[in-house]
Amino acid sequence: MLLTDTIREHVASALTELYGQAAGSCAFQINQTRPEFEGDYTVVLFSLVKSLKRSPDDIAATLGEFLLRKHPDLYVGHAHIKGFLNLTVAESFWIGMLERHYEDSCFGKGDLKRQKVMVEYSSPNTNKPLHLGHLRNNFLGWSIAGILKANGYDVIKSCIVNDRGVHICKSMIAWQRYANGATPESSGMKGDHFVGEFYVKFNDAYKLEVESLVAGGMEKAAAEKDAPIMKATQVMLQQWEQGEPGVMELWRMMNGWVYEGFDVTYKKIGSDFDKTYFESDTYLLGKDAVEDGLQKGVFFRKADGSVWIDLTADGLDEKILLRNDGTSVYITQDIGLAKRKYEEYGIDQSIYVIGDEQNYHMKVLKLICQKLGLPYADGIHHLSYGMVELPTGKMKSREGTVVDADDIVAEMIDIASQHTQALGKVKDIPVEDLGKLYETLGLGALKFFLLRVDPKKKMIFNPEESIDFHGFTGPFVQYTYARIRSILRKQQPDGHYKLLPTGLLPLEKDLLVSIEQYGTVLQQAAHELNPSLLAIFAFNLSKTFNSFYAEHSVASAESEEKRQLRLRICSLTSTVIRSSLELLGMDVPERM
Repeated sequence: MLLTDTIREHVASALTELYGQAAGSCAFQINQTRPEFEGDYTVVLFSLVKSLKRSPDDIAATLGEFLLRKHPDLYVGHAHIKGFLNLTVAESFWIGMLERHYEDSCFGKGDLKRQKVMVEYSSPNTNKPLHLGHLRNNFLGWSIAGILKANGYDVIKSCIVNDRGVHICKSMIAWQRYANGATPESSGMKGDHFVGEFYVKFNDAYKLEVESLVAGGMEKAAAEKDAPIMKATQVMLQQWEQGEPGVMELWRMMNGWVYEGFDVTYKKIGSDFDKTYFESDTYLLGKDAVEDGLQKGVFFRKADGSVWIDLTADGLDEKILLRNDGTSVYITQDIGLAKRKYEEYGIDQSIYVIGDEQNYHMKVLKLICQKLGLPYADGIHHLSYGMVELPTGKMKSREGTVVDADDIVAEMIDIASQHTQALGKVKDIPVEDLGKLYETLGLGALKFFLLRVDPKKKMIFNPEESIDFHGFTGPFVQYTYARIRSILRKQQPDGHYKLLPTGLLPLEKDLLVSIEQYGTVLQQAAHELNPSLLAIFAFNLSKTFNSFYAEHSVASAESEEKRQLRLRICSLTSTVIRSSLELLGMDVPERM
């Protein structure tokens, strides 16, 4: 059990005994005591003043004295300032925790069986390669899945590939017109990059045609609709929907090129999925839900035959479900896919990792499913994240200004190589291992930088800033881990040595208090679906360790007792740092 949970139980029980009034665990807060005050944990009691009809000082003083009498083995001191009760935890608790867990590779992780959750992320289009925005999406989705699993959830990682529609047809038309039979193999390009080039070519040609029509006197809106290359694209889309053999063959060939490219990128960045759905298999789903909605009176049919839902009473607007020709729209497909996920896996919750530009769409999806009374409706959760921008501004796929994922990964590895060599951190590394080290640092810097920010916030990615060995970065934490592993390679804790239950120095205790927080942070990260909490925790733990190590020797400790204590502290600190970084999708270097 987490220490905060134990304190919560003790406080709730004490309030019942003292005042004859049950106090739920949500009636008060428990936080780490701020460093300028005495104590380890602070119980915030202001919310109880009204119900107990006592002053904050009286409640805190009475409760503190009671807890020390009731649990003398855990609490050795208390102080109160108004409604804040600061509790000091016995040294024997911290040392006992260290003794029990210094070799525990699962320290802090939950072992309770929880709900079944599907996390959907990545969701690429097959007309272009993955880009920087996809990287934040993949890192978030993969990390959240790992964090939930570490908390005991049964997790399925899924991806929906957008492999059909007008955008894909744009690349196909451009390839027919401008490729002269070229392939990724003949051009020496990755398949997704190759197809993405033709998406850009389409838009370049389209822009020129529109400009020509406007110059000839046509209104711009009409020119955009009547441009020959756009008309050809619409015809191709209709041919695809009708299953025209030549179009289908071209579609399969070009998508195949893209999938091969995606697989290379996913493997490089460490992203994977348990289940992949394809829009070409799911775009007809959801029509049965529309019929059900019509029968229930949730939807209505307009005079032209199209089907709609009126959400104005919910502060939204009218939303179309079926066009007048009977074809479905994205929201209809999403209702059907949500149903398929539920039927296939029996999930309790479905988390969609999708950018905040889709906030409205996801709100409508959940609301419609709730109005239809679908069993999976309440479990739909949109993890809305902010876009990633470069210092130069936003990126645009159609204009070819997007930073490809492969390019940014390669740049990060190169920057890691330059910085590591400049700092002289590779002198003890065999030459054959340097490539792996640079990849570990470069990808680690990228993942840490993109995950250290709360998902809900927009962010600007600066490659140079992300690789700083002395800042709030992945390499700083990775270097701390490598430093600890260097200590432990030279000497290991003696498992037969029994530590004394007292005698902690302030920095030793600070480290143990920080380490104990890991389980709490893991739970909070799962509850909030926020990997940045783990990144912040790992960084702060690394700073605390470096302060400890600068002040206290391990190998030349003042006594055998201290040497064994500090070796155990090193062992558990390295375990927690490694676990934190692995849940962020990062590798850790054993030496630097």
